[in-house]
Amino acid sequence: MKQSRITAILTVAGMLAAMWVLEILDSFVLRGALDHGFGLRAWNFDQPWTVLTAPFMHGNLEHLIGNSLPFLVLGSLVAFSGLGRFLLTTLIVIVVSGVGVWLFSSPFSLTVGASGLVFGYFGYTVLRGIVERKTVDIVIMICVVVFYGTMIWGVLPQYPGVSWQAHLFGFLGGLLAAYLLPRRERARQLNQGYGGAQGGYYAP
Repeated sequence: MKQSRITAILTVAGMLAAMWVLEILDSFVLRGALDHGFGLRAWNFDQPWTVLTAPFMHGNLEHLIGNSLPFLVLGSLVAFSGLGRFLLTTLIVIVVSGVGVWLFSSPFSLTVGASGLVFGYFGYTVLRGIVERKTVDIVIMICVVVFYGTMIWGVLPQYPGVSWQAHLFGFLGGLLAAYLLPRRERARQLNQGYGGAQGGYYAP
C-alpha cells in the first residue's frame, strides 16, 4: 500500500508537469492551438474525447499557476488512497465535470483547465472522511476544510470567464467517487472472501 501511495503521488506530480509542458508549448510555440484543438466545446458533437483532454489545457500561464498548488496538494491527499483509487477518482471527476460543462455551458463555448479536477479532489477528500471514518481520512478532511473550505463558493456563478460548471460538477464527481469506490472495494473483498470459502469447502 505504501508503494502504491508513493506511485500515486508521483503520478500527481507527473500530471502537473505534463500540464506545464503543454502550456509552455502552447503559449510560446503554438499560440493557443492546443487549447482550441483539445479544449472542451459545449454542445459540440465532433470531438467528444476532449472531455478527457480539456483538464490538461490552460488558457495562459496565470491560469495554470492558479491551479498548480491546489492540484498538487489535493491530488496528493487523494493519492493517500492508493494508485488505483486515485486513477478511478480522477476518471470519474473528469467525466462528470466534462459532461456537466458540455451540457450546461453556453453552446460552443470553450472550457479548459484543471479546476474541475481540483474541485473534485476537494469534494473527495471531504466526503471520504465521513464515509470511511478512518482517523487519517478524518484528519485530512479537517485540514482540507480549514485550508480550502472557502473553495466551495467557486461552485456558484461569480466571475465572467470562470467555469462554475466545471467547479460544480467536478465537486459532485469527487463526492460520487468518495461514495462509490469504498463500496465497490468492500463488495469485491466480500466476493473474494466468499469465493475463498467456497474453494476451501470443495477442496479435496
